[in-house]
Amino acid sequence: MNQETINNIKQSVGSIVDPDLQRTFSELKAVHDITLTDASCDIYIELIPPLHWIAETIENEIKSKVKAIVPDVEVTIHVREKQVNRNGNNNVLTNVTNLIAVASGKGGVGKSTVAANLASALMLQGAKVGLLDADIYGPSAPTMFGLQGATMQAEKTEDGRILGTPNKQYGIEIASIGFVMQRDQAAILRGPMLAGYFKTLVDQILWSDLDFLIFDLPPGTGDIQLTLTQQIPLTGAVIVTTPQEIALADVRRSIAMFRKVQVDILGVVENMSYFIPPDAPEKKYHIFGKGGGSIVANESGVPLLGELPINLAVRSGGDDGLPAVLNPDTDFNVVETIKQIAANVVKETRIVNARRSETPVIQITL
Repeated sequence: MNQETINNIKQSVGSIVDPDLQRTFSELKAVHDITLTDASCDIYIELIPPLHWIAETIENEIKSKVKAIVPDVEVTIHVREKQVNRNGNNNVLTNVTNLIAVASGKGGVGKSTVAANLASALMLQGAKVGLLDADIYGPSAPTMFGLQGATMQAEKTEDGRILGTPNKQYGIEIASIGFVMQRDQAAILRGPMLAGYFKTLVDQILWSDLDFLIFDLPPGTGDIQLTLTQQIPLTGAVIVTTPQEIALADVRRSIAMFRKVQVDILGVVENMSYFIPPDAPEKKYHIFGKGGGSIVANESGVPLLGELPINLAVRSGGDDGLPAVLNPDTDFNVVETIKQIAANVVKETRIVNARRSETPVIQITL
């Protein structure tokens, strides 16, 4: 096989458009190397992480492009994730690729439900996922994942440090203040004590190498939320709201807070958007109003990641310890809605990571 054939393959593969970033592989400088023999073709690709939602589609498209030029060879695709510059402190949670905050301006909008189902949907796609229940005022992860009464075990590292090990449920690593104190104790914490407990959760948990760590933040936009966001090198934030106007005012404050600390907003999830009666699936009732999430997303210039309906399985899943997206009895359309929200989070994460990968890191050596 000659160099001209390799060049033709590179040009053809380079014309593939990244479905999230809407840029060609050539523009992204994604094709790193091609080796070709009479029997085989190896393509080496570097793409913006995370890749779980697009990997199969891209691999099939690459194979199709190569086979159109050299139909009789076996095609092997080697994909690696491109290094991305982190936002803020590079010494925290270095073994986690993407750190996503799930936040709300007020309580009672289903933030923890969204966080639990987002983590679960990411896991279903093959990602390595952790959930840090940082809602120190009211930790809910132990209940939502069926871990009531569980405690956090400790492990001594080679350098002598004592670190907590997260509990694992449904393939997700989970750490929560609820594993180390009772819920009513957490509710009365204030000021420096809160910051201290959160620092323990961030600095002293022995996470595995993770694709995603989902932070379920306390509701609100006060000092504690600012402190948390400044300590974590967040990839971005997902804001949860309900449709009514009283909730939207708090969303605007949440978005303003994250922008103040230079955290990218991945988008808005509208929870409790509508209700479809099981005996009348053709009807849709907007009990708490209509379109509020879309309005605030458009105002703020951020995506609407999805609208999650009022559904018994979503509600009961939080009480029963099985997130709705993992429950085989959950209505198919609800499961698909949750999965699409997760896919949209991945897309927006890749867009943020693409921008950061092009930002030069300045290093000063003395």
